[in-house]
Amino acid sequence: MTHATSYVTSTVRGGFDLNGNNNMKRAKESGVWRHFTLDTPTSLTATCNICKTNVARGGGSTARYNTTNLIRHLQNYHAKEHGEFLTLTLQSKKQAGDDKTKQLTVVDALERREKFPANSMKATKITEKVLEFIVLDAQPISVVEDGGFRRLLEHLEPRYNLPSRKYFSETALPELYKKACGHISEELKDVSAMSFTTDIWSSDVCPMSLLSLTVHWLDRSFAPHSAMLQAKNFHGSHNSDSISTAIKEMLGQWHIPLNKVHVILRDNASNMKKAMDNMRVRSLGCFAHTLQLVINEGLLSQRSVNDAIASSRQIVGHFKHSPLAYSQLHDLQLQMQMQPKHLQQDIKTRWNSTYLMIESLLEQKRVLCAYVADHDLPTTLTANQWALLEKTAAVLAPFEELTRKVSSSTSSTADVIPSVTVLKRILAKEDGADAGIKTMKKTVLQAINKRFSAVEDEPLYALSTLLDPRYKDRCFTSADSVKRAKDALTKELEEEDPGSSTVGRETTEPPEKSPRVETEAPPHKSSFMKELDQILEECEGPGATSSSSPAVELHRFFTEKTITASDCPYQYWRVNKDRLPHLAAIATKYLCAPCTSVESERLFSAVSNIVDEKRNRLTAERAEMLVFMRKNMPFLLK
Repeated sequence: MTHATSYVTSTVRGGFDLNGNNNMKRAKESGVWRHFTLDTPTSLTATCNICKTNVARGGGSTARYNTTNLIRHLQNYHAKEHGEFLTLTLQSKKQAGDDKTKQLTVVDALERREKFPANSMKATKITEKVLEFIVLDAQPISVVEDGGFRRLLEHLEPRYNLPSRKYFSETALPELYKKACGHISEELKDVSAMSFTTDIWSSDVCPMSLLSLTVHWLDRSFAPHSAMLQAKNFHGSHNSDSISTAIKEMLGQWHIPLNKVHVILRDNASNMKKAMDNMRVRSLGCFAHTLQLVINEGLLSQRSVNDAIASSRQIVGHFKHSPLAYSQLHDLQLQMQMQPKHLQQDIKTRWNSTYLMIESLLEQKRVLCAYVADHDLPTTLTANQWALLEKTAAVLAPFEELTRKVSSSTSSTADVIPSVTVLKRILAKEDGADAGIKTMKKTVLQAINKRFSAVEDEPLYALSTLLDPRYKDRCFTSADSVKRAKDALTKELEEEDPGSSTVGRETTEPPEKSPRVETEAPPHKSSFMKELDQILEECEGPGATSSSSPAVELHRFFTEKTITASDCPYQYWRVNKDRLPHLAAIATKYLCAPCTSVESERLFSAVSNIVDEKRNRLTAERAEMLVFMRKNMPFLLK
């Protein structure tokens, strides 16, 4: 009897338990009990809460009671409630299905405890992702031996057996390197003209020197691409013969003949220049590096400006070396409701760092003046020096903007002549506010004229500028230079199509308009961009004519309006390559050349993050593989 009573108590939902308490629960409730009530656990009938009808529970005994009659009653007399019951039942079954775990067979249980075979697809994929993590995030290969990393993988996939450090270093990495090399070789196979950047890097933590070579090209849809080819271990003297021999070897390993080398961008060192001459390939110095030499000459030319900058360095250095001073400055920034910021220290080898230091000081001028009232500084800036710094920042701002522009991945040699023209015009303008910096401006202008005196006569610059639909012939300062550049471009057209020396037949089709890629104008233009827009507007030509011959194609291109300076020249040629096929073929060659060696600089920044004090025993070969994969992994991931 006790056993039966327990069973009934656990199988009814409503009514009273044996102690008279109205709180009986079913272990597995049926939704039908929302609409019925029991007077006692052993009642033969259940009372409908809707119509108060007593419905037989069926079964004939307590152990056989069921809900079939109750459900049928709802179906026959209470359709709405029956629908609610069905919905609730479906939801309960779905939840039970989600929560229910399938009982594993003995075989399945044993398989889940066994490790993946090393050559299984699952294990191979995980190993590939671990290697990608090491490469993309510049992690040391020894991370696979770290306890925390191993615990993480063990938690995520207990069946995966993480390979050893030796496997990643001597097997997985070389295999991935070989795969990436094959992919890049396939990309370069049909490219007719390529440009390169090169530079030399020496480690501070180990006796290692690397000679880099990066390649740049435009594909058939005029999309720019770049890839690292090598960072070769460079032993011995860094003379011109050694450099030229090493670069020839690297090109040979990639099966790139010298006639496909359009230009090599290098630094301005004499050994680099002579090495390119020895190879008999065209080369250009880094435009951004030359700009920094111009700036340094200007800053050193005027004593008052040089003194103000020297005092600025002392002030910034004081806060960099004194945690207490910086803490006090930070508190003042908060008190004056200014966003806390660090002062920028200038570094001679870092481009535009002097400008950034001056800007950071000017931004914190109020805070620094308040700091001086209560604390000591190694030196202070006078009112005249503050004014000089403001004027110096105004002069250097176009250089900073230009350096960022030409250092972008989409810049090309076409940007050099327009940039030099704009800088000359900005510096030549006289302003009453120039008092105190006239000598500096004059010296900077003289340095530009000296270092870029022949820029318009350099075919690599001139032809790429002509072929850039943003600039064409509008930014040249000499009519003779324009004529020589156009003659050189005509000669290129004749070599591209020997029959282009005579004007072909003209079509009877109406003149076509050049498709333009419009971009939203920025809300505020800098002095550099305003001056460039003015130059382009002053030289705008008449409308276009229509013809299919290369000679008239050239005329047609130059008489069309330029696209805006913010538009993409590659997009222009992508749209117009069928309309101007001969010029498009030449543009593919000339617009693939960057105007700086920034790609090599960025490459060595990545190397310095890999070859650090903790990994100073890394071999040059392994370091090259790691940086090669980090730079070129996007080719494998796309």
